[in-house]
Amino acid sequence: MEWFAASDYWVTRLVFQRALAAVYLVAFLTAALQFRALIGRRGMLPVPRFVERVPFKRAPSLFQWHYSDRFFAVCAWTGCAVSAALLAGLDSLLPLWAGMALWLVPWALYLSIVNVGQTWYAFGWESLLLEVGFLAVFLGNDEVAPPVVVLFLLRWILFRVEFGAGLIKMRGDVCWRKLTCLDHHHETQPMPGPLSWFFHRLPKPLHRVEVAANHVTQLAVPFLLFAPQPVATAAACLMIVTQLWLVLSGNFAWLNWITIVLALSAVRFPADPPQVPDAPLWYVVVVLAVSALLLGLGYRPVRNMLSRRQVMNRSFDPLHLVNTYGAFGSVSRVRYEVVVEGTADDVPHAESGWREYEFKGKPGDPRRWPRQFAPYHLRLDWLMWFAALSPAYAESWFGVLVERLLENDRETLKLLRRSPFPPDEPPRYVRARLFRYRFTSWRELRETGACWERTYVREYLPPTRLTGPGPRA
Repeated sequence: MEWFAASDYWVTRLVFQRALAAVYLVAFLTAALQFRALIGRRGMLPVPRFVERVPFKRAPSLFQWHYSDRFFAVCAWTGCAVSAALLAGLDSLLPLWAGMALWLVPWALYLSIVNVGQTWYAFGWESLLLEVGFLAVFLGNDEVAPPVVVLFLLRWILFRVEFGAGLIKMRGDVCWRKLTCLDHHHETQPMPGPLSWFFHRLPKPLHRVEVAANHVTQLAVPFLLFAPQPVATAAACLMIVTQLWLVLSGNFAWLNWITIVLALSAVRFPADPPQVPDAPLWYVVVVLAVSALLLGLGYRPVRNMLSRRQVMNRSFDPLHLVNTYGAFGSVSRVRYEVVVEGTADDVPHAESGWREYEFKGKPGDPRRWPRQFAPYHLRLDWLMWFAALSPAYAESWFGVLVERLLENDRETLKLLRRSPFPPDEPPRYVRARLFRYRFTSWRELRETGACWERTYVREYLPPTRLTGPGPRA
């Protein structure tokens, strides 16, 4: 079965699987720590309401059959435990079939979460993790050599991720073609990191180099993934360097890390492979059948990439087996932020003592320097960035967020860095205002110590209070 096995990629598979397990662990930890306020029974977009109107065939999930906050927590923490076991290499100690079954568990659990996560889980890296995680089931363990066809399909996903992102940029905002997008992007990206201020203040010629290098990496280098070694390894390493640059420049959850994991699957590490018997016939049949299915389904993302009306981050099936990816087809020139405030005054007025809620990651206090959170995903902070772009993005959940703040809801407050009100003294009114934010200059930073300068734009939500005798669900 020499045609089926890629023995030289033994170490590649080991590194890939352990890195993927680490990403799974972060994803499940994010879900376990945030779900109650976001999609729990009293969350902003409750799962029970969602499954009432969306049938199983459109959103396959364990939670279609049963939902409780306790059951969701069990699923999320089970995902953490299985991911940690895979990270420790438990699959290598099991028979082949059992190792495959173990890899299937986090995929099925995370699919169940994503398919009921609604707006909070509408990010491209959710589908990317599921697509990659499904293929990982068929990579095998120490009993067999890595299958050639699965390694090829992993490169095919990486090609679509990078090339699709390159195409959406060239077809989208004119600043990508003029090489000027990074004059703005480091400042206006969803969640800046601790080095974003310095990236933004790089000389403009270096910003042009950044964009040009990005175009080369996304539009030319992906084709080299299918070249003979060591060219494919060199191409994958270039992609890894690019992704690490993005890791340094901002907080993009685990998007960069899952892309790095994918790139590792194309790297051939210098090591002598151990001698293993031929793969059992049942394994060969299963791998080839699944590979044929995925190759057949792959025409849809290809058609999307070739279309002039290319779309980003869309799944073509409810199991997220094949998807289309892309990011930042357009780049904002101005950064807006929604600042949420509360007051204890019975009747708000011009002199009311409005106190600001502090979020963990999104900009707030101009003097507070951005922190590094990625690969951990602060879902509320990301959606607040979209809310600042347009209130339409927040129609389904922002009103409920305000209600929960007026109740001093414990789970909701856990999503924030700090509430200005004691637990037993909720605010009487909450309001939201829109500000324009910009990075300060070197001189302003030295004189004020503030990395941001903000300017009031308009009212986003007028002072609001609870109108009923008790909390509304």
